[in-house]
Amino acid sequence: MKLHRSILIFCCLILALPVSAAELKIGFVNVVKIMDSAPQVEAANKRLEKEFAPKEKDILKKQQSVERLEARINKDSSVISDSELKNLTRELQDLQRDLVRDQEDARRDLNVRRNEELSKLQKQIFDVIQTVAKEDDYDLILTDGVVWASEKIDITDDILNRLRR
Repeated sequence: MKLHRSILIFCCLILALPVSAAELKIGFVNVVKIMDSAPQVEAANKRLEKEFAPKEKDILKKQQSVERLEARINKDSSVISDSELKNLTRELQDLQRDLVRDQEDARRDLNVRRNEELSKLQKQIFDVIQTVAKEDDYDLILTDGVVWASEKIDITDDILNRLRR
């Protein structure tokens, strides 16, 4: 008897779902499109480029030094003494090692800063989505993991417009 009552209650709930679901206001936000189009993303990229330009310049100078020393060793190896060649080769190895270390450090620092900027952007986008949801009385807003969304519920352009302000 309890099983039949549970089944009956379950069936009533299932039948009531379409009525309540029809009252829901659902929106969809394409985060990839926002990350491609939001002016904040471009501004963050420019900030990172400006911040890391001096490091890139230093790395380029070290690369040129390595190339010059390699060229000198290749050109003069037959006319210089073995000890001088050994010293130049050791100097080249040291320069190459420093260059690799500097490149790795710069890449690591850039990744850390890029993640910081991305975190700020995600928070800002999330805040705008929440603001739109509250102001426009949305019950549910979906983002990633959606296989398909109708243009009727796609509010990505609304979010982008708010981000551009």
